[in-house]
Amino acid sequence: MTTPAHHHAASEPKKSRAGRNLPQAIGVGVGMGSIVICSLIFEPAVFVGVVAVAVLIALWEFSNALATTGVRVPVVPIAIGTVAMLVAGYEAGTESLMVGLLLTVLGVIGWRLAEGPDGFVRDVTAGVFTCVYLPFLAGFAVLMASAPNDGAERVATFIIVVVCNDVGGFAAGVLFGKHPMAPRISPKKSWEGMAGSLLTCAAGGAVAMATLMEDAAWKGAFLGLALAVAATVGDLGESVLKRDIGVKDMGNLLPGHGGIMDRLDSLLIAAPIAWLLLSWMVDPG
Repeated sequence: MTTPAHHHAASEPKKSRAGRNLPQAIGVGVGMGSIVICSLIFEPAVFVGVVAVAVLIALWEFSNALATTGVRVPVVPIAIGTVAMLVAGYEAGTESLMVGLLLTVLGVIGWRLAEGPDGFVRDVTAGVFTCVYLPFLAGFAVLMASAPNDGAERVATFIIVVVCNDVGGFAAGVLFGKHPMAPRISPKKSWEGMAGSLLTCAAGGAVAMATLMEDAAWKGAFLGLALAVAATVGDLGESVLKRDIGVKDMGNLLPGHGGIMDRLDSLLIAAPIAWLLLSWMVDPG
């Protein structure tokens, strides 16, 4: 005879050892990847729009999470600055992205000044951090897309390597993880998972560089190792933020993943590293 408790347990969706519904998470991940790939194939400028929408949603999630601690992020000037930064970066390059950041920061200060002195330093600090963390770092993905001859390939290589980081780290962590990397920050992240990330990123980067970029595989392996470290730092960085704020996920828009912000964490930190290394290693043609 099945007890109510057993019946309840049987009716719950199955989760992986990592604590999430794996088929659901894979389905959502494939859907997001398809949107990015289609935008790159259709027109890199459309990719800029996809990035802008993702960053604006992440901004909304992040500001709501910070609001639970009493921090008021000036959302309006940051949202306007997000679009301006990404478009300027795509159309006019690195210097315009930097100028867009500066103007957005000034907009944050001016907007918050009008609201009075209570919590001014706290809110402006959070606002400036948000400007850098979200639209500015995302702008480096847009800079890669703006490369005249191989922008789509650069972005695809970058995304493939970061996906390899997530997949390799997840698989190795679930199968072999025994030694926590940072137990106070992210108890489930292990050194074995990090090793899996490094191996899969190096392999994925080598394949992507040889096929998509038609360049030396060793360059892709080097890129993969660097992005594995950067993406892991980004993941741990957001874990610190969530623990400080006191939330499990930044949002709940993506089943099996959390919010958009929870998917951007590793991409954001890895984007400037990918842009820099690809600019250095790959002949612009």
